[in-house]
Amino acid sequence: MQNRGTAPATSSASAASRLAELPASASHGPLRIEYRWVNEQANAQQDDSPMAVFLHEGLGSIAMWRDWPQTLCARLGMRGLVYSRPGYGLSTARAPDDKWPVDFMTAQARDILPTLLDALDIDLRQRQRMWVIGHSDGGSIALLYAALYPDALAGAVVIAPHVFVEDISVQSIAQTKQLYETTDLRAKLARYHADVDSAFYGWNDIWLDPAFRRWSIVEALAPIRRPLLAIQGHDDNYGTMAQIDTIAARVPHAQLVKLDACGHSPHHDAPAALNDAIAVFVRAQR
Repeated sequence: MQNRGTAPATSSASAASRLAELPASASHGPLRIEYRWVNEQANAQQDDSPMAVFLHEGLGSIAMWRDWPQTLCARLGMRGLVYSRPGYGLSTARAPDDKWPVDFMTAQARDILPTLLDALDIDLRQRQRMWVIGHSDGGSIALLYAALYPDALAGAVVIAPHVFVEDISVQSIAQTKQLYETTDLRAKLARYHADVDSAFYGWNDIWLDPAFRRWSIVEALAPIRRPLLAIQGHDDNYGTMAQIDTIAARVPHAQLVKLDACGHSPHHDAPAALNDAIAVFVRAQR
C-alpha cells in the first residue's frame, strides 16, 4: 500500500512522523496531519491484514502515546496508524480565535478520520479489517466513527471514553486549567505540541463552555454493530463508571472491563492489564 505524505517531520519528539495533506471540505480548510505507522512490518504487504488506528486524548498527540501503540500492536500482530488531530502535535494548529463547536468530536469522526484514511489509500476492504482504539476524547470519537461507519471497521476499543458530561469531568478540567496557568504543566505539554496553547485551549475552552454541559452522544450509539470493548479505571478522575455502563445499556453486545487501581490513563497506570484485556478481546473476534 502506498502512503502519501511529505518528508518526515523534523521534531525530535516525532522523528518517525510524516505529514499528510488533507484537502479543504465543507467542514474545514486544508489541513496538515501528523501521522506515524508503528509495527509496520506486521503483514504490511497484505491488503486484507488487520490494522489498528489510535485516537488520542484531549491533550494528546503522537508523542504523548509514547511506545504504547507499538507495544500493543506487537502483541496483537498488526500494524498501527497513530496520528495527531488538528490542533495537536505537528498537525495544523488551531487559530487563537477559533473555538471548537460543541459537536467537534462528531466532526472528527465523520470528516477528519475518513479523509485521512483516504489520503493514506486505506480503502473500504482494509477498513473492514481495522480496529479503532481511542482514549478519552479519542474514545468518544472512536464510538462515533463506529456508529457513523458501521461497515468500515473490524471493531472498536474505547478507553475511558465520554458519552455525556459529568460534574467530575468539568471539575477536573477546571483544575487542569489552573495548573496549566500557574505551574510548569504548560512547559511539560509543550514537549508534545508545536503550538501548546492551540492544543490546550481548544480542548479546555469547549469542555468548560456552559453550552457543552448538554453535550451527549448517548443517542448516537445504537447503530454500532461491530465488536466493542469499553475499559475504564475505578480511580478515573475525569469520569465515573456511568460512562461505560451507559455504553453497555445502548450497545448490548459491548463488553466492559473495569480496572482496579487505575486512573484516567490505563495505558500508563495499568498497561499489562490493559494489553491483556485488549488482546483477549481482539483475538476472540478473529
